[in-house]
Amino acid sequence: MVELYQQVAKETMPAECVIPFNEHIMMEELLAHFRAPSHLPSYNGTTDPAEHIRKFENAALLHRHTDGIKCRIFLTTLMNSAQQWFGQLPAGSIRSFAEFSSLFQHQFTSSKKYRLSTFLESSRRKRKPWGLMSSVLT
Repeated sequence: MVELYQQVAKETMPAECVIPFNEHIMMEELLAHFRAPSHLPSYNGTTDPAEHIRKFENAALLHRHTDGIKCRIFLTTLMNSAQQWFGQLPAGSIRSFAEFSSLFQHQFTSSKKYRLSTFLESSRRKRKPWGLMSSVLT
């Protein structure tokens, strides 16, 4: 099985191309009636990664794909810096969709948008621009 995987990889991928999915994920066959979920969201590295995963999982839920197929479909949603990140992962390092989504969220967590708490938002609106300076000067 490993030999077949390596032979297919050699024949279909450029020599410099590294595949971060392990052999189990790459060997999962698509069913004859396979259809990728329609209207999959794409991710370019600038929005909330957890939200992207939620949208992807919701779209994929109807089709009941296996873990490995979900990994390979999820890869097609990555664009720009997200594709570059994926290409830098070590060969065979991703063993499941849970692991892939965890690595993905960890990498792009800085893109997540945080909402101000109600307290901070209200205090920001009430604060006068020179409030601190005027109290220091008086």
